[in-house]
Amino acid sequence: MISRRTFLAAGGAAAACEALAAKRQRRPNVILFVSDDQGFGDLSRHGNAVLRTPNLDRIAQEGAEFTQFHVNPVCSPTRASLLTGRYYYRTGVVDTYLGRSMMFNDEVTIAEVLQKAGYQTGIFGKWHLGDHYPLRPMEQGFAEVLVHEGGGIGQPSDPPDGNSYFNPKLMHNGKPEQREGYCTDVFFNAAMEFISQNKDRPFFTYLATNAPHVPLQVDESYVAPFREKGLDETTAKTYGMLANLDENTGRLLAHLKKEGLEENTFLIFMSDNGPTPARFNCGMRGLKGSVYEGGLRVPFFVRWPSAVRPGVKIDRLAAHIDVFPTLLEACGVELASSEHKIDGTSLYPLLQRPDAMWRDRTIYFQWHRGERGELYNNCAARTQRYKLVDGKELYDLQEDPAESRNLAAEQPDRVRQMRAGYEAWFRDVAATRNFDVPRIYLGTKFENPVLLTRQDWRGPHASWEAGGQGYWEVDVREGGAYECTLLFPALTESGRAWVSVGVSRAEANVAQGAKSVAVRLSGVAKGPSRVEAAVTLGEKPAFGPYYVEVTHRG
Repeated sequence: MISRRTFLAAGGAAAACEALAAKRQRRPNVILFVSDDQGFGDLSRHGNAVLRTPNLDRIAQEGAEFTQFHVNPVCSPTRASLLTGRYYYRTGVVDTYLGRSMMFNDEVTIAEVLQKAGYQTGIFGKWHLGDHYPLRPMEQGFAEVLVHEGGGIGQPSDPPDGNSYFNPKLMHNGKPEQREGYCTDVFFNAAMEFISQNKDRPFFTYLATNAPHVPLQVDESYVAPFREKGLDETTAKTYGMLANLDENTGRLLAHLKKEGLEENTFLIFMSDNGPTPARFNCGMRGLKGSVYEGGLRVPFFVRWPSAVRPGVKIDRLAAHIDVFPTLLEACGVELASSEHKIDGTSLYPLLQRPDAMWRDRTIYFQWHRGERGELYNNCAARTQRYKLVDGKELYDLQEDPAESRNLAAEQPDRVRQMRAGYEAWFRDVAATRNFDVPRIYLGTKFENPVLLTRQDWRGPHASWEAGGQGYWEVDVREGGAYECTLLFPALTESGRAWVSVGVSRAEANVAQGAKSVAVRLSGVAKGPSRVEAAVTLGEKPAFGPYYVEVTHRG
């Protein structure tokens, strides 16, 4: 006869075994860690003799490194492709500012897919795909959001009273909130708190720092060691920001271990584009903005102790569009049928077997200023071995990784073939939306008032300079009465201000020394529209406000 004590002990052991089995079968946690403007050479692992990055290097040492991983040459396009698995021209994003870095809200992000599969989702740091409803991360699958707005702190998307990397003003779940501390520390702290809160269920943490992007702000204690080594001020500050980033990476890895999460956490570290300005970058040609390797090739490390063998190097061509399908396969999540084409390929088979047979393919990159993509404007077609730049320069990257010898005249057939592939790609991605414009919604319960900034205005005269003049493409969801408050630097003389939403327009006098003026509009029509506003002082040319706060009054 079995005693009660033996029975209870056996039951407890069985329960423990079941709990352990459930833990082993649980889908992996995911951390997607993306730095900003960190080049391939900004790591001691890649030969940087001045900058020490032991914790970032450790991610690769304890996991896998893709040595031929590529992104777009600037940030918003990379981030759109990263989160959707699609070439960014398909998503509405064409550039980094002036309204061209907003992603259509019907795009399906990795956060949305994982959230539907039971994941807790959080973003900490940089979004740069739209600051307003319905384009915010909260509408794109993220349940916990702590981000700066626009492309970075220190840009026109800052709050009207300014912002700094120290004690930054951020958006927390759609509400402004000021946090104490240095921005990188703040984002890591918030991410680690999110991880602790969700350690008993699978989570997706998108940790996207704004470091080491300009403005170069970091505590002097991080800069001094590099200045003492004789580096110029820009490089010293950049490396100081990266030293802080590496320090925070060590804290994150220690936190995962403390919480018992490191074995089943799929951690990716990467950057969004090449470095700027010029500094050590492993001899590669080009910088941020360039489609040569220096602008496109970035670090890409994967650490997943329970599934990825440590110290593996994988030299197969890979890119930003591959992250979405890779994460889905690693998490055992299927994408529901969708009309949205996924351009990337899952890299999961290479993580399981680095020597697996791998089909060669061509990946395309392009970036330039403007509202629409233009054929052969700063573009590249890249296979495992060859690269075609702007349709006229051909490089054999196996023999010439520095892209110093143009082989186009020697291999015209290859050039023709790659040009044909690029042109077919361009027609395909351009046709997805024909470069239609994502719009900011006005008059919704989800965001009212809406603060329009120079980050998102458009037009041939739109700029971040003082005399800029632009407009905002909007969708008025509720018609009726609106109040528009224009904000600008103190006026040197009195003048007139006007604002229009579609065909509704009103004017107001503005006194000398004023920094704002409120203008009321009635009869604003529902539907797609355009917000325009300007201030005129005497005979001087009109200029646009720095902000327009638009409030639906009913």
